[in-house]
Amino acid sequence: MMLRAFAPVGLALVLVACGGKQGGASQAASTDAGQQGTAATNLPAATRSAATPPVAPPAEATGGFDGQQAYQYVADQVAIGPRSAGTEGDLRVQQYIVGKLQSFGCPVDQEDFHTPTPIGNVAMKNIVAKIPGASPDIVLFTTHYDTKRLENFVGADDGGSSTGVMLELARLVCARKNALTVWVAFFDGEEAFNLDWKDPDNTYGSRELAARMAVSGDLTRVKAMLLADLVGGRNLHVKREGNSTAWLTDLVWSTAARLGYKDVFLSDRVPIDDDHLSFLHRNVASVDIIDLDTLNDVPYWHTPQDTLDKISPRSLAIVGHVLIATLPQLEEKFHPGTHP
Repeated sequence: MMLRAFAPVGLALVLVACGGKQGGASQAASTDAGQQGTAATNLPAATRSAATPPVAPPAEATGGFDGQQAYQYVADQVAIGPRSAGTEGDLRVQQYIVGKLQSFGCPVDQEDFHTPTPIGNVAMKNIVAKIPGASPDIVLFTTHYDTKRLENFVGADDGGSSTGVMLELARLVCARKNALTVWVAFFDGEEAFNLDWKDPDNTYGSRELAARMAVSGDLTRVKAMLLADLVGGRNLHVKREGNSTAWLTDLVWSTAARLGYKDVFLSDRVPIDDDHLSFLHRNVASVDIIDLDTLNDVPYWHTPQDTLDKISPRSLAIVGHVLIATLPQLEEKFHPGTHP
């Protein structure tokens, strides 16, 4: 993803990025060695080591969202190693995501496609859990699961954190009677193959899904698209993304404030290019939840230091809590009196 303009002290920086957030963290259910020793055994020991994360709130305090479980999903992805589109690691994480969704009882579509890239034609796959609701109108929750093509890059925050959040969200939503139809989409190919982010070398998966939905007619049923990216950082601060739809951003941020997370979901604005643009360009209301402050919150962005020790289960729990609490608000907005 690309941060268009970030000016902390009058300086304008142009970055290609995916972002992470602040919030606390949760105690690991298994030891760091158990979670990370399998995580990237081919990486240097300094890259693999992780400090014990802070403790996440109990699930009953976060709308049923289990921040510790989401953290385990991140650890499982990191254990696979680098997962850039078209690689063996990418195939392994696809199998992992599909297996988890099926274990939750979610209906799962695996949408394979091939696309030209700077390194040639690459096979990719979008994975979409499609949970039927009382209404055919769709709320679309999304993330990307691929990692940047960099040596020893395991993307714990950039790719891993938001995928962990969306897996835990799917576990909850698939077991819930929903007033709206809910899709949880896991995009391949968000990252650019070249070092720099330059169109069209990015957002391959989200552009593919948006195009397919336009052809099928499903796109007209999407009432809101909510994207999470880089949401696991220990120093999480989520700014309002400047391209995002105003009313949907207001709804998410007001929900966060009501839940007591005003110190995490900030009022500052910053424009970022990310997967939500694929839907915004097709007139779908969309919001990007991301922390891409590379000076303060995610200095490890797109480096081999984006490892499991950077991840806070509490941050994952906060973002998951906001998302699961936003869903009934959207149900009430589009079908008053019908949400559970």
